[in-house]
Amino acid sequence: MSTSLLLHLAAWLAVALGAAHSLLGERYILIRLFRRDNLPQLFGSTWFTIRTLRFAWHLTTVAWCGFAVLLVQLGQGALTASSAATVIGCSFLASGVLPLVMTRGRHVAWLVLFIIGAIALARAAA
Repeated sequence: MSTSLLLHLAAWLAVALGAAHSLLGERYILIRLFRRDNLPQLFGSTWFTIRTLRFAWHLTTVAWCGFAVLLVQLGQGALTASSAATVIGCSFLASGVLPLVMTRGRHVAWLVLFIIGAIALARAAA
């Protein structure tokens, strides 16, 4: 098998793993965890705790998808510092959307993730 084909296979596996992690984790771990009556009450309720755990869980999938894009670019011989910075920037921006939406902006990780993404995209454009 060629290196390029193996890298594309690795990318596909990363996306599949991320999808399985999100879907199965949501169904078999998070839902069951959130049914417990002894979750910590951050900011006065379990709502923030649940939303924070949920976005943190799904961040893994976003990261693995970003790695998959890097693997594809590597397999195509198209990986450059600029293209890597673009993928990294977009991955951090996508990651920032999760806490912004899931906690309605109450968890400030979205701001840090957006700043990282913007810095990476600025490097890509330079």
